[in-house]
Amino acid sequence: MKKQNVSDAVIRRLPRYYRYLDDLHLKGSVRISSNTLGEKMGITASQIRQDLSCFGEFGQQGYGYNVEELRSEIGHILGVDESHRIIVVGVGNLGRALIQNFRFNDAGFLLEAAFDISPALIGGEVAGVPVLDCTELERFIPAHRPDVAVLTVPRAVAQQTADRLIGLGVRGFWNFTNVELSSSDANVRFEDVHFADSLLTLSYRITER
Repeated sequence: MKKQNVSDAVIRRLPRYYRYLDDLHLKGSVRISSNTLGEKMGITASQIRQDLSCFGEFGQQGYGYNVEELRSEIGHILGVDESHRIIVVGVGNLGRALIQNFRFNDAGFLLEAAFDISPALIGGEVAGVPVLDCTELERFIPAHRPDVAVLTVPRAVAQQTADRLIGLGVRGFWNFTNVELSSSDANVRFEDVHFADSLLTLSYRITER
């Protein structure tokens, strides 16, 4: 049974657990101890046990974790089996690259359509995903009810685009606009991706080596 008030730090470690367990599962591993998993991930075994205890009882003393079962449980917690609907708004270089290269299905998302304002793109497809006119959003969203919008629009129109989508019922945003978006609606969630943050973290680490 999932507990309430799970910390953001724990939530952000869950995808790492899932990724490592998925890799182990693909390699045919049957079981793993918290010590071995911790060594692979660079965290302590006690941290792993503490994190997982937020969601129930996993593993057996002296045996460790069944890789397939733990992977499935964490995937369920993350909603991988929910088949969330997702759209991409903005089919420039970044939006196109995400559509072509990111495996949305593996994360439990069904990519249904992409939207842009460019006549050169509208009516075409990217990796089999239809590109529709942004004027179609008011028709498409009420009919298909996407859970999440990937925002790859210019930063100058990021907030107004988000506001428009929120008004249409979208409640989740994977935001690549390099703008911190906000909403007065407490049910709306933003996951902001800042590439510079990651690169500057690397800069710090190589500077301090």
